[in-house]
Amino acid sequence: MPAPASRSVPKYSRVYSALRRDIESGRWREETKLPSEVDLVRQFGVSRITVTRAVRELQAAGLVQRVAGSGTFVKRSRTTLGQSFGLLIPDLGETEIFEPICQGMMASPLARAHALVWGSAATEAASNEARALSLCRQYIERGVSGVFFAPVELTPSKDEVNRGILRALDGARIPVVLLDRPVVPYPQNSQHDLVGIDNRRAGYVITEHLLNLGCRRIVFVGLPHAAATVNAREAGYREALYAHKVSFGRASLQRLDPEDVTAVRKLLESMRPDGIVCANDRTAGRLLHSIRQLRHRVPQDIRLVGIDDVEYARLLPVPLSTLRQPTHQIGELALALMLERIARPTLPPREVRLGCELIVRESCGAAMARGR
Repeated sequence: MPAPASRSVPKYSRVYSALRRDIESGRWREETKLPSEVDLVRQFGVSRITVTRAVRELQAAGLVQRVAGSGTFVKRSRTTLGQSFGLLIPDLGETEIFEPICQGMMASPLARAHALVWGSAATEAASNEARALSLCRQYIERGVSGVFFAPVELTPSKDEVNRGILRALDGARIPVVLLDRPVVPYPQNSQHDLVGIDNRRAGYVITEHLLNLGCRRIVFVGLPHAAATVNAREAGYREALYAHKVSFGRASLQRLDPEDVTAVRKLLESMRPDGIVCANDRTAGRLLHSIRQLRHRVPQDIRLVGIDDVEYARLLPVPLSTLRQPTHQIGELALALMLERIARPTLPPREVRLGCELIVRESCGAAMARGR
């Protein structure tokens, strides 16, 4: 596994980044005297040499000035205006919801005075874990004002990597807003702000849609090692079946590669589903191709639905019924939460969960049901 992000970041750089953020956030205003180096040594738990170098870096950046016999003072006022925020989204371009979320951030009126930093990730051949750790180190070294983090998923060691990244950012005193997914599993409480959809409700709503169309042998399909959002959607699926008094067993909950035709054939032969709820549109699109390859028809034989409403959902061979994430609103709210977190760092962690819109297309067979 790649080395933790915090190990390769010099201690003076972490102290420098934390002090710079305090200045830029307005905590220390123009001509305010900084704590003495002795106090900073005690605050950060580092050596006097480390603190001295960090303060020298602040001076070189034009943020502070030393006055002989008096101490170190903020050279000019820095408010929350003109701050830079790092985007730590290792699967940007692979998970389709994140690009419109970022567009929502940039389109927000609050974004006019700020900059989003995309970073320079590791090589294209590197894993998502390696890219995430690389971006984390870069943002700490650059002293960004905050980081928007979409935790790594789909790897066996994702939890360890995500916790290491958050420890490094917390150690550098960089505020974090999580996008789409938490790091800790339910029912643990996150220690960081989070913006996303109500995944449990999404799983319930999309499953109930199939139930209302007459499906009774409904299977849930997700990828192995997926994010906690998939667990929440699965919970909503189970609740919908229970509420409608439809029985289900462990075999109804499938974690498989939707492009593995052998695994898909085994699922269809053993469960004989009349409906499939996919954890997301990406899974649904791939599963659709496997189902058609096995000579089953969607929706005539199997009704299929997803969650997200990514751009290509309506362009699939059978247009996909799904739930539309309010991605632009998620981006706007994420930026608002970040700015408030910087202005009021002692606020308790907050989770903002938005609802989704049901988008009915051909794959669920709603038109067939209406025609009966």
